[in-house]
Amino acid sequence: MKQISKLLIAYDGSPCSDAALYDLRYAGLPATLEAVVVTVAFVFLPPEVGAPDDLLSPSLAEMIRPAQAHAEEAVRQALEIAERGAQRARSDFPGWTVRSEADGDSPAWGVIKLADRFAVDLIVLGSHGHSSVGGRLILGSVSQRVLYEAQCSVRVARCSAQTDGPRPVRIVIGFDGSESAKALFDVIASRVWPEGSEVRVIVTDNSLMPAIGSVVAKVRSAGLSISEVYSDSDPATALLKEAEEWRADSIFLGASDVHGIQHILRGSVSSAVAANARCSVEVVRRSREDLENNLLRSPMHVG
Repeated sequence: MKQISKLLIAYDGSPCSDAALYDLRYAGLPATLEAVVVTVAFVFLPPEVGAPDDLLSPSLAEMIRPAQAHAEEAVRQALEIAERGAQRARSDFPGWTVRSEADGDSPAWGVIKLADRFAVDLIVLGSHGHSSVGGRLILGSVSQRVLYEAQCSVRVARCSAQTDGPRPVRIVIGFDGSESAKALFDVIASRVWPEGSEVRVIVTDNSLMPAIGSVVAKVRSAGLSISEVYSDSDPATALLKEAEEWRADSIFLGASDVHGIQHILRGSVSSAVAANARCSVEVVRRSREDLENNLLRSPMHVG
């Protein structure tokens, strides 16, 4: 599983966005990576007036200029917000290379497009934030859209209890026996966790319990302790209940793949968990490189 090397942080200047930045301390991310802090102004840039190939009539151009000036000012303010977030990230993670970006668009599609443009491995969004430049960022239809449409992993971040220094992290995994779920163990094993961190695997199909033994060794080899819990509740309820009672810092879930390229969430479990969990939720999508490598290793592949 490819390690996280490029990260997009959707930042809107709200306390929830700041909390999401703080939560990154407990995401197991490496000491060095490239991060871009993005703020999307909920405006749409009209066509530029006065360009050499401008075909607009003078009267129409005069009508467009105020809208263009308004949109440009909104994007300028958004860039200021993004830079504040970037400064915070640089302070918290001095080994990261951090820059700021802003755009005018609908918040969800703006985040998705920028994530595609920068080819990031992970998108991080806070929860229940409201953009100070006019658009609701998350949580609701925007975060759900990002979860469904992004081509990379997505972390809906909620701040854990703040402490003065590093502390062990508690991680809940939902396991359904799928390849996407098995990949979660690779993801967690590839990250850097504070000493004493723990993983708890939730299984809602008792027949899958024997299959866990073949994958938990990866997590143990990374220095984490791991335990398994069987629940006869539906998956979303089981995950939310265990995370709440165990006081987990995050829940990791897999995503299924369609035609090897497009990605959708597995049913409504990820949506329900992301919307209702009190801790951070990370929906992991395997990179296109990982999917291609997996296909090459498959006995069905003909080279």
